[in-house]
Amino acid sequence: MKSLHTNSELLSWIEHRNKSLCVGLKKIPLEECAPWFYDEAVGEIRNKAGSFFQIAGIRQSFKDGTTVEQPIIIQHEIGFLGIICCKINDVWHYLMQAKIEPGNVNVVQLSPTIQATKSNFTQQHGGKKPEYLEYFLDMDPENVLVDQIQSEQSSRFLGKRNRNVILKSATQLEESDSHKWMTLSQIKDCMRYDNLVNMDTRTVLSCIPYVLLDEKDDDFLITKQDSYRKSIKSLNRETIVSLYNRINNYKMFSAPVLEKVPLFALKDWEMRDGAFRKRCGYPFEVIFCSITIEGREVTNWNQPLFAANGSAVFGLLCCNDGGVYKFLVSVRPEIGCFDSVEIGPTVQEEAGCSAGRDRVASFFFRRLEEKRGVIADVMLSEEGGRFYQEQNRNVLIQIQKDELPDLPDTYAWSDYGTLNILTQVNNCLNIQLRNLLSLLEI
Repeated sequence: MKSLHTNSELLSWIEHRNKSLCVGLKKIPLEECAPWFYDEAVGEIRNKAGSFFQIAGIRQSFKDGTTVEQPIIIQHEIGFLGIICCKINDVWHYLMQAKIEPGNVNVVQLSPTIQATKSNFTQQHGGKKPEYLEYFLDMDPENVLVDQIQSEQSSRFLGKRNRNVILKSATQLEESDSHKWMTLSQIKDCMRYDNLVNMDTRTVLSCIPYVLLDEKDDDFLITKQDSYRKSIKSLNRETIVSLYNRINNYKMFSAPVLEKVPLFALKDWEMRDGAFRKRCGYPFEVIFCSITIEGREVTNWNQPLFAANGSAVFGLLCCNDGGVYKFLVSVRPEIGCFDSVEIGPTVQEEAGCSAGRDRVASFFFRRLEEKRGVIADVMLSEEGGRFYQEQNRNVLIQIQKDELPDLPDTYAWSDYGTLNILTQVNNCLNIQLRNLLSLLEI
């Protein structure tokens, strides 16, 4: 397979971008974070223009009388996560961006061709438009490989979604200093490095509709494993019915009541040492930052960021069932989920939340500790535009299916083809599961 650039050339390009761009981030108190402020009238942190996003309080009340309260990001606008692909040297290449985000662990990460909120590309910040925007504003449906509105992290955002797009181009667009053409294999190789491929790239690539592609489109695949090829073209109606039955039952009978509340009225939350945090600990807190970054549409600004208090673990158990790979997924409600609940991975454990493990999660962590059957174990970053240096452990473990008999009702085995077709439906698979599936050599 003839790629336009070698892997070493691409890694050198990213390293050069890291060394040549000046990045500065300083934590500051809210009082110094203008134009951001706490608006007493509505009970939320926002900027004076009311653009980009707001941070409010959310209360979740369950039927048993228990409640959960936390800060939540409100960002109703839908942004673009878009990748342009083109066949170069008879191989599909993807135009990837070495993009800086203020919250990135390692500053520069491989990002989609365009990654922009609506406030960004309508220039609410007063800066220039993102490169290649025009291709996504005027899409020809005949050139669309992926066009899906998918959810973001529902533990941090309230109903947040972005438009995941892959566009086919008949011509090889010129590269810029910040953009290079890469094959899918090269992007997958980069996913094996900690914090190199960003969350937005992973979610877009997870949406490639392999199960719907014709034989003429088979060159989008990179796998050489027969079990993966069988899984790609498999589709199980019973699994879809079973998963939707569990999802719909939850929405109909168990969904909690959500209520937006003033941020500073949240129980046990307080402003302390320049951050808004829970007194007894929580997976995250809200910090306020002064940011300087070269090479962006705007180079200096202030904003709040959500900072994780440790790393989460997202894990997926898989098995070879009669020559077809299957994955153990679960129905997972989250406080900010657009429609209450989505299909998630086997394990989705936030930092400091190990006390609630069921027997499936306990089995997973035992295998992980023993390093048995681990086929992927990598630290990957969450979105650096809203989160401060959040990196989480993404793990794939292969087991024998009969090692987990009599699963709890919230779990189900699914082949890849079934999950792939469900990815073509808005807000069905959560972002943690989509990101894990993107690690597969498919």
